[in-house]
Amino acid sequence: MRIKVRRPWPAALKGSRSEVGDGRGALSLCLAASVIALLVAPATVAVAQTRAPAPLHLEGSAAPEPWTRYRGWNAARWDDYNTLARRDLTRPPGQEIEIATVTGDPKKGQELAFSRARGGGCLACHVMGTSSQETPGSFAPDLSEIGAAGRTDQWLFNYVYDARVYNPQTSMPPWGAHGFYTKGEVGDIVAFLKTLKAPATFKDALDDPQKRKQPVEDREALDPFVNPAAERIEVGAALAAKPVGNGKSCVSCHADAKAAFAGWATSMPRWEPRLNKVLGVEEFIYRHAKATLDVDWRMQSTANTDLSVYLHSLSNGREIRVDASSPEAKAAVARGKTLTETKIGQLNFACIDCHTQEHGALKWLRGQWLGEFRGQLDHFPTWRTSRGTGETWDVRKRFQWCAVQVRANELPPDAPEYGDLELYLKSLNQGLKLTAPNIRH
Repeated sequence: MRIKVRRPWPAALKGSRSEVGDGRGALSLCLAASVIALLVAPATVAVAQTRAPAPLHLEGSAAPEPWTRYRGWNAARWDDYNTLARRDLTRPPGQEIEIATVTGDPKKGQELAFSRARGGGCLACHVMGTSSQETPGSFAPDLSEIGAAGRTDQWLFNYVYDARVYNPQTSMPPWGAHGFYTKGEVGDIVAFLKTLKAPATFKDALDDPQKRKQPVEDREALDPFVNPAAERIEVGAALAAKPVGNGKSCVSCHADAKAAFAGWATSMPRWEPRLNKVLGVEEFIYRHAKATLDVDWRMQSTANTDLSVYLHSLSNGREIRVDASSPEAKAAVARGKTLTETKIGQLNFACIDCHTQEHGALKWLRGQWLGEFRGQLDHFPTWRTSRGTGETWDVRKRFQWCAVQVRANELPPDAPEYGDLELYLKSLNQGLKLTAPNIRH
């Protein structure tokens, strides 16, 4: 049976001689084209505008529950001091302590200043005369001649006890006010400082923080023989192809992952309206896999980290391009900037104290070089060689480690504050090319 299809505009579409000749054919063609355009264009736009966002599991935490600190990290709690989530805990500075003359034991003071047992010791930041031990820092002023600087005993005592009475935004920890040293011990440290009246001497350039060479990271980050984290690329790819949970795998929907995710990691994190917060790669992995595969790949689990390594590797060589153009994203960036300026922990440090040139960046903290914000987020996930035999960390774990190092309670990795912080720092790294997984000490 032959079916005859009726054409809506036969003459116009055929361009019959009679209609073309008198001008009506051209009009018919224009009308036909206009009608087709009106019919097709809205449908095309509708498809583009109604493309469904990636499914996400929107309930509960993406972090292991209950959240507990990693074994091998400092297990102490610092509940009396600010965190990035609670910025009203640290007590404000008191009044300047009046004292005419400080009496103390300079020998005990030197032992206290040079000991790492309480907060890292003074040599982490200062050179302290001819008796300075190996690799002192340059984070703060050289104190080798502080005893000849004409400072009063009261000024020296208060600056060690709680320098905030002179400078509320100081990078000097409140050693006495925050319980590192008693008033008597602060007196001993001041007695030692008063003996420092001669420039420091160093046995070689390595010990002199002003001559010590800036470290250069030139290891082959993507060579598994150099960087064990590079092995996780293949592990993550295999996991993406493995049926899990409901019997499906990542490749059930993303058959060509290399094409689908090229450049994706460099656009993350992003503002996610369904969660009302910033969403990073690792939290996306958990929430998307939970919604589509019915699998529980919590943040910082081995599976989650392996997939993060794999997905980041698909964007290697591409420039970081996060989108902070929406009002919500702009607000998140502003909050992130504020977080970098927030003093936290018993040591009372903010991110800017270590990572801006106005403070400690591009200086030495003992033997550790402090980098600026820009250049910090183009190499995560990263293999951390300082952790025993090494560990692969995502950037949120690095945030947690920094908190614990300044003696502040860390937050779970999916904390909204970490999302704001990550988006702000990533925006400062715009244009840098991703190389992940990388390797750092």
